Amino acid sequence: MGKFTNTLAVLMLIVMFGLMSASSWNDSAIFDEVAHIGAGYTYLKYQDGRLNPEHPPLLKSLAALPLMFLSASGRIKENITAQPFWKIDNVNDRQWAAGNYLLYESENNADQILFWSRLPMILLTILFGWILFWWVKKRYSAKAGLLTLFFYIASPTFLAHGRYVTTDVGAAFGFFLGIIFFLRFLEKRDAKSLIYCGLIFGLVNLFKFSLILLLPVYLILGALWILFNKNSYLKTAWQIILIGLIALAIIYAAYIPQIWNYQRAEQIKDAQYILAGYQYPSLAKLDFWLAEHRLTRPIGLYAQGFLMMARRTAGGNTAYFEGELSSKGWWLYFPTLALTKEQLGFYILALIAFLSAARSLKPGFWQSLKPGFSPQTASFVFIIFYWISSILNPLNIGVRHVLPTFPFLYFLVAKELSEIKRNFVIVIMMLWMVAEIIFAFPYFLSYYNELGGGLQNGYKIATDSNYDWGQDLKRLTFWAEVNSVNTIFLDYFGGGSPKYYLGEKYEPWWSAKGPPPADSYFVVSLNSLVGNQAKPIGDIVIKPEDSYSWLKGKDPIARAGSSILIYRF
Repeated sequence: MGKFTNTLAVLMLIVMFGLMSASSWNDSAIFDEVAHIGAGYTYLKYQDGRLNPEHPPLLKSLAALPLMFLSASGRIKENITAQPFWKIDNVNDRQWAAGNYLLYESENNADQILFWSRLPMILLTILFGWILFWWVKKRYSAKAGLLTLFFYIASPTFLAHGRYVTTDVGAAFGFFLGIIFFLRFLEKRDAKSLIYCGLIFGLVNLFKFSLILLLPVYLILGALWILFNKNSYLKTAWQIILIGLIALAIIYAAYIPQIWNYQRAEQIKDAQYILAGYQYPSLAKLDFWLAEHRLTRPIGLYAQGFLMMARRTAGGNTAYFEGELSSKGWWLYFPTLALTKEQLGFYILALIAFLSAARSLKPGFWQSLKPGFSPQTASFVFIIFYWISSILNPLNIGVRHVLPTFPFLYFLVAKELSEIKRNFVIVIMMLWMVAEIIFAFPYFLSYYNELGGGLQNGYKIATDSNYDWGQDLKRLTFWAEVNSVNTIFLDYFGGGSPKYYLGEKYEPWWSAKGPPPADSYFVVSLNSLVGNQAKPIGDIVIKPEDSYSWLKGKDPIARAGSSILIYRF
């Protein structure tokens, strides 16, 4: 039975690999990939961490590994460090300039670079699925493990974001690893489990800075464990400190290659630029001190990125949500997106699981939820803590930011459903979920369920990484070729290069220019369109000339993919 279960899990993951690979084949670069690919490449090629310090280096370096082979074989041509942008003061502009230069301005094959950069991320997503299945199977049952894996591979969100060179699926993987290894430490309380937990905690903090949230989760779970097991507070506190020190050593070691060819004077200058006017001057001064001293420079670079991320997170980001444009965020943003971006069939199954658990109240059920004792407890604690922190955070740019909670939801639902015998409704829901994935292919990023308006209308709730991240530019190129269009007036949002793909057909256009010439084609990314037609909230200002008033009442004649509208004038 165990061998059959493992074989079935492998087959499911092969299907997931095929879905992600095939659906990303014609996806142009999404917005964040330009910065991430260029940064990862320079980390490995030049041992210099000046690009994209807002995110730790590990995932970007993993994505860039295949590019080292392309570079060694002469299939990547570049001279990045000799370009003017390499040393410009504006650190943000520097990363985009480097990524665009590598992909589109050096006579390289951008699609080849995208393919090989995305492959490690797809494989990481597959590895995550296998570990998720293996852990649930080992803890509970093969049926629970397979159900958890099914929810994972049937998630449009994981299928979408697992294909791109971003940090979101890696962050979800990191939170999962960090929690299961901490649970192992709590259960065993020996030196081996402590060291493993520290190593994992350090490793996953190289995925994304948000993984530092594992620390308060550890403290909460540790306190609950102490409360219900009557362990020594002092001993447990010291053990958690040791875990943190081991993690710090891992982070320090990983950042050493980042400064090998990153001159100290340049690191100090960049830190001063990035942290100028920082809300907490003492933290900025501490980072400057770390950057100035040879032995502390690696931690200084890590701290610089962390403080940069913290300021951006606290400051929010201008985003569109249900007809409004704001930088302050909305309390209902993440609940709404989570409810409409995941499959409705899963939520129906979740309701069945909840009703089953509430109805049965079998002996030992509440005991299994006793704090400090079970993975269910850790799951509930993490989900509640993470959701509260996310809702209070004004950075509302995508459901991907609550992705770390999804695997724990899958596990909780799957465990309860696995104990229900021969329920026909469960089978019907699972078949419906399979059909949804088939119909959504290859537009997983733009997926909304029936409550959200479906694939065609989900953008009315939220755009950006929920719907339009620039992934359809290549599909616009295909449309132009099929329809023999010679000129396209285009307002594009994303990481692709219209000039690279469309060449002389591309004519940049925007709202303030007014309608394009008669008998021409105007094309606009939905992210640009709905954002400029939204109701501005707070200090956001949308000028009348930017609102695309000349498009109101006019219907598009076609779409490129799901996210680019095509109009005929």
